[in-house]
Amino acid sequence: MSDNTFPRDSFSAELAANDEYIKTFKYSGLTGVAQKGLAIVTCMDSRINPLSVMGMSSGDAKILRNAGARVTEDVLRTLVLATYLLGVKKILVMPHTNCRMASTEEADIHDYIEREFGVNTRSLEFRTVSDQEAALAIDVNRIRAFPFLNKDVVVGGAIYDVATGKITPIDC
Repeated sequence: MSDNTFPRDSFSAELAANDEYIKTFKYSGLTGVAQKGLAIVTCMDSRINPLSVMGMSSGDAKILRNAGARVTEDVLRTLVLATYLLGVKKILVMPHTNCRMASTEEADIHDYIEREFGVNTRSLEFRTVSDQEAALAIDVNRIRAFPFLNKDVVVGGAIYDVATGKITPIDC
């Protein structure tokens, strides 16, 4: 049977950092509404700080992250809530350069995980892409066509360059 207690030793550095953070915490006045009316769908890559990229701060935008910045069912569900309840008027889908999901085949990732870790992940779809701009167009258009989204929302796509910080809009 597994131990259900929080593994404090494993998170000691993070908890100590939080103790420092709360000493100067300044966001208690924020609401759940995206103050700038923006939602950003981007990759989980730690080289991306979506708010900084847009010159924004906490509370300004909704950030949705996953591997490859793909528009999944959960992203669509979340965007419906964001556009009706949380002030989102614009959605930017923003994958990035040098992304692992755009530089390898799906089968190769499954093979690697099984070979190195002994876990068969083939029941999962990682949604790798061979043409990042084409995948971006599909995802942007998937949002635009989704029948449950607020009809007034504006949707765009751009690719973030992790080497320069530049955002390049892509016509979708």
